[in-house]
Amino acid sequence: MVTKSTIMDTNSFRAEHAEQLDQNTRRLTDKRSEVLGESYRLFYRNPVHLVKGQGQYLWDASGQKYLDVYNNVASIGHCHPAVVAAVHEQMQNLNTHTRYLHENILNYTDELLKTLPSEINRAMYMCTGSEANDLAIRVAREYTGGTGIIVSQEAYHGTSELTSGCSPALGSGQPLANTTRLVPAPDAYRLGGEDLGDWFADQIQQQIDDMQANGIRFAGFLADSIFSSDGVIPNPVGFLKKAVDVVHKNGGIFIADEVQPGFARTGDAFWGFGRHGVVPDIVTTGKPMGNGIPVSGLLAKHDVLAAFSDQIPYFNTFGGNPVSMAAAQAVLKVIQEEELQLHSQKVGAELKHELTQLMHKHECIGDVRGAGLFIGFELVKDRESKAPNQALALDIIEELRNTHRVLTSVAGPHGNVLKLRPPLAFQRQDIDWLVGALDQTLTKLKRSF
Repeated sequence: MVTKSTIMDTNSFRAEHAEQLDQNTRRLTDKRSEVLGESYRLFYRNPVHLVKGQGQYLWDASGQKYLDVYNNVASIGHCHPAVVAAVHEQMQNLNTHTRYLHENILNYTDELLKTLPSEINRAMYMCTGSEANDLAIRVAREYTGGTGIIVSQEAYHGTSELTSGCSPALGSGQPLANTTRLVPAPDAYRLGGEDLGDWFADQIQQQIDDMQANGIRFAGFLADSIFSSDGVIPNPVGFLKKAVDVVHKNGGIFIADEVQPGFARTGDAFWGFGRHGVVPDIVTTGKPMGNGIPVSGLLAKHDVLAAFSDQIPYFNTFGGNPVSMAAAQAVLKVIQEEELQLHSQKVGAELKHELTQLMHKHECIGDVRGAGLFIGFELVKDRESKAPNQALALDIIEELRNTHRVLTSVAGPHGNVLKLRPPLAFQRQDIDWLVGALDQTLTKLKRSF
């Protein structure tokens, strides 16, 4: 039996929900199935038909307004005017590939590298995070001479052959590569009094030893520093450092997948890895970089990248094109000029505080954890056993969508952690909408659990 994908199937529309849909929604879901095939997934038992976005808000086809508490694609807010203007202006002049000279890619790279440790001083561009992680794995293998990659138990790093082979969250229908090894999530909530840094470093070493015993040379550790697919695991600050030291001691490199924690999201640092006091060998990014325009990047230490780039030509037709670079430049400028890192830190702390207060009223809330505007809200059957309550979590997100017009989803191996990750346009006044909706939803659903 094929195990369902934790990131694709946990909160999704399925055929058995079709009878409950209104006529127009049913028509659209049937058409999607007919022309797009069966691999795609829609959120919610009653899918949302969106037609407009502005900042942290979305509107559906019937004019209903929603609060977006999930979308890091439009990282600085839906349809941000600065991005719209930058893309429009560049589209009127030129859009072509990177085999011609153009200033945008150079100007953006200069500004982006200023946000990184000085050791990271080279950049390459693609269109998606999957492409960036795919290239990162290739670079790691060229630099180290190894093939073995370590990822966390529920990691998601992309959809290409290389990255899906390192993405256990896709489920057993997508087999892992025989050179991939998994480490348990560094779940401080369940590990209790363990020294998380020592524990996690030991888990990494065990998998390196296993590779060696099976004739596999270690190449690197690929991780999202907030472990979002594992259930949002941000703390304690600094726990990753000992693991990265073990990686380097064994001749491997650390690839920081910053698609989710990067670009000021965590508030404490511009990049998620910065909270842990480490310098990655490679940094990858994607979605939040262009606020909806497809663009991604690989940023690396010169000597690490040279092992690949000095030997192998690389070309990505749309990667680094002038329009995508214009969008990326606008996003970076907005983050800096609107001080969105500080905003994320302050508003995220207030949101986390208000969510934590709900624990006094609702025993089903096991843990509230996060950094900046990236918060995990864990639902349990009881606090003593910490047994995951997926059924409740899924009912909550449906109630939030249907009654309160709040959009979010779940994460973690058991699908019991609400993943609260709004656009950075999220404001203090939105806290009341979200927290009030959660409070009312939990009160209503108490009767059923």
